[in-house]
Amino acid sequence: SPPDSPVTLKILQNWVPKISHYFDKEHYTYVGHQIVIQESIEHFGAVVWPGALALSQYLESNQDRFNLKDKKVLEIGAGTGLVSIVACILGAYVTATDLPEVLENLSFNISKNTKDANTHKPEVRKLVWGEGLSEDFPLSRCRYDFILASDVVYHHAALDALLATMAYFCQPGTVLLWANKFRFSTDYEFLEKVCNIFDTTILAEFPESNVKLLKATMRKN
Repeated sequence: SPPDSPVTLKILQNWVPKISHYFDKEHYTYVGHQIVIQESIEHFGAVVWPGALALSQYLESNQDRFNLKDKKVLEIGAGTGLVSIVACILGAYVTATDLPEVLENLSFNISKNTKDANTHKPEVRKLVWGEGLSEDFPLSRCRYDFILASDVVYHHAALDALLATMAYFCQPGTVLLWANKFRFSTDYEFLEKVCNIFDTTILAEFPESNVKLLKATMRKN
């Protein structure tokens, strides 16, 4: 197949049977590490969604194409932190961000799963899409090699703010990797807006899970 056509993949069962009897813990294995994720039933952002599994799997399998070692990586809408943890294990300098109410669980998962690993110390920060970006993340200091986003598009009203956030951080040289489950017309409308703003390639599709994984870079004028 031509290099630009998406690969068709399946989300592998990378989680291992639960050893703990708690309903709120999921165990995964990526890059040779067992990762234990505590989910929270109160918040959307505190459950592992399929896009996070797809993106984690893709990063693990495509280290030659997207080498995260010593790269600056920002995850927006990090949720439970699985993708940030995988990026950290792959050697990145990770900043994981989400809404204030999700940060406690996010910080817990990230520190628990990276404290013994030989990784750069990850950072967890508040980021409300579209708000206070230039104050909290001034581009003079906060330039990222990769922006990671998974399952950030679902039924919510913040899509314009999300697009603005992606556009803000996607500077020349930055690669946005976004994995999402596509279910609703609003999901496809958002995809169309992304394609209008960025140079976009579909890297992989996971048809059984309705997940697409896209790469976007700043359009060269």
